[in-house]
Amino acid sequence: MELKTKVNKNERVTCGVIGVGHLGMHHARLYSELENAELVGVFDTDTLRARVIADQYGCEAFQSVAALIKKCQALSVVTPTTMHAATAIPLLESGCHLLVEKPLCTNLAEAEAMIAAAEAHHCILQVGHVEHFNPVNGYLEKHVRAPKYITADRLSPFPNRGTDVGVTLDLMIHDLGVVLQLVRSPVRSIEAIGIGVLSQTEDIANARLHFENGCVADFNTSRVSAKKERTLRIFQPGGYLSMDFMAQSGHRVWKEAGCIRQEAIPLQKTEPLKAELKSFIDCVLHAHTPKVDGYVARSALSVALEITRQIQSKGLVS
Repeated sequence: MELKTKVNKNERVTCGVIGVGHLGMHHARLYSELENAELVGVFDTDTLRARVIADQYGCEAFQSVAALIKKCQALSVVTPTTMHAATAIPLLESGCHLLVEKPLCTNLAEAEAMIAAAEAHHCILQVGHVEHFNPVNGYLEKHVRAPKYITADRLSPFPNRGTDVGVTLDLMIHDLGVVLQLVRSPVRSIEAIGIGVLSQTEDIANARLHFENGCVADFNTSRVSAKKERTLRIFQPGGYLSMDFMAQSGHRVWKEAGCIRQEAIPLQKTEPLKAELKSFIDCVLHAHTPKVDGYVARSALSVALEITRQIQSKGLVS
């Protein structure tokens, strides 16, 4: 697909944010800081919230999406997941480049429609799988060669927000996206279980993926934990890597000259969301394909939906 850019490479990209809740607020903050971006305005159905954020970051609180889009070349869509497709498709059809927060949407038909709209109108569609921009993932992309077994643990306290979808689409999808990109092999089978605790969807989920190349990955996700954890362990011939996405740290263990050796992995800490938005702006300026485009996001969504289907089929959620 040929992407278009309406931006002179020496200009700043005019940006806006639709939905300025807990996460959308940070999109606005970072657009206001990025050298190649100009934060024009925000929109939220909570007009008071929109005015507060607009005042905080020196932009306009728009009364409608239609008014905002007239002033912007690129937008972040940070609405509830159930509204992603309905919000994004008209924006793509109007020629606007989009960063849509993860997950892409709630079903594959919507995903196909969003991808088709982006392609038909030559627009960038980037999806907010922010862990792909974590320095931990940057290290893994360079050093994971032939993983045989992977474990992913992602735990958090109950958020009291974002529970329009289950924990699989809310949190596990981060790790699904990372692992799918690292293993680079078709998924052969999926086994999953989950239960609802404090919401109408699953709040705890466990899944095991078997890949065609023989790799096995276990995912353990909870949003009713007393602690926060975002760790990934990769076992491959010659040793293993233990990585912490939250602390942006890790260590590796390997065997050498008959001895087991271990060392910390040096990582330069960054703000992944800032790196993600900077990458989005660069894609708009230079008509590049995003690191996490609609196709990459659809792959993770497809696996997450099958996990969700299996959980629901067991009757352990409402």
